[in-house]
Amino acid sequence: MNQSSTRYRLSILALAILLLFSSCGPKTESGKEKKSGTKSIVEEQEEKILPIDTLAYQQKLKALANGDTTGVWPHQLRSYPLDGAILPFKRIVAYYGNLYSKKMGVLGEYPPKEVWKKLNAEVKAWEKADSATPVQPAIHYIAIVASGTAGKDGKFRTRMPSHQIDSALAIAKMGNAIVFLDIQIAKSTLQQEVPTLEKYLKMPQVHLGIDPEFSMKDGSNPGKRIGTMDAADINYCSDYLAKLVKENNLPPKVLVVHRFTQGMVRNHKNIKLHPEVQLVMNMDGWGEPILKRSTYKLYIYKEPVQFTGFKLFYKNDLKKAPHTLMTPSDLLKLKPQPIYIQYQ
Repeated sequence: MNQSSTRYRLSILALAILLLFSSCGPKTESGKEKKSGTKSIVEEQEEKILPIDTLAYQQKLKALANGDTTGVWPHQLRSYPLDGAILPFKRIVAYYGNLYSKKMGVLGEYPPKEVWKKLNAEVKAWEKADSATPVQPAIHYIAIVASGTAGKDGKFRTRMPSHQIDSALAIAKMGNAIVFLDIQIAKSTLQQEVPTLEKYLKMPQVHLGIDPEFSMKDGSNPGKRIGTMDAADINYCSDYLAKLVKENNLPPKVLVVHRFTQGMVRNHKNIKLHPEVQLVMNMDGWGEPILKRSTYKLYIYKEPVQFTGFKLFYKNDLKKAPHTLMTPSDLLKLKPQPIYIQYQ
């Protein structure tokens, strides 16, 4: 064997050893490599959109049905989302509110560090109650707020300035959270309001919430009566989000629709589903536990769309003593189990 041939073989051997050691880095219990440092939710979603395991998806939906034997749940068992979907693989636990108002939710009541101290406590409670479902924290920010005054255009809604929405995104980044931008259209329309948030909705970590309570199709002022949305309104939002996902190569968006009365959502059977959008019907009513469970059964359970959510009010749910706030264990007894949880 000549000298050059020997050097070549030694080089190949050295390369093989190098590759072997590089593939044998520190492992977690699941066999995955540990990462140095913590990546943000934006980096994770931009770096890799994980493929959907359809069998795991079916099994998770059956688990969420929680033993329901009526045939209503699991719903949309074979309607699969695009790769990178959050639901039902993770449970979203969100803090709700507006930075300008202490009355609209926990986000406006406390400074960011205190918000995260409280939200992290809720995340840990959910992880303990359901260890099979990882928790995705979220900041659910009311970006367009129904107002008691008409404003210059008579729409009775106020659009939050960009710097406030940017602040909500910055708070979310502190805890590697996703973001929901919520819309209360009042006397405006979704067609007028949703596009104003497009630059944010193009971000992979930003999702959408819409609130029929403040959709005043009858001309009433917001807060005087409970508003309504039709399936056509929800379909507009789904179509809009699906288009953004396709055009910008994004993971699926989550669309949260608030509901606590029959009239708030009309023609639910006409709501369209898209692989690009995951739709959550969120039980948004406040009161004692028996009332909340009843509302969930009447309007969320009995009119299935895709996924379900449940809202808890730190103050309003406790107005009638001696009631206490419903716990993760309480909510996990529901059929189906909610996969989106919101605290106000």
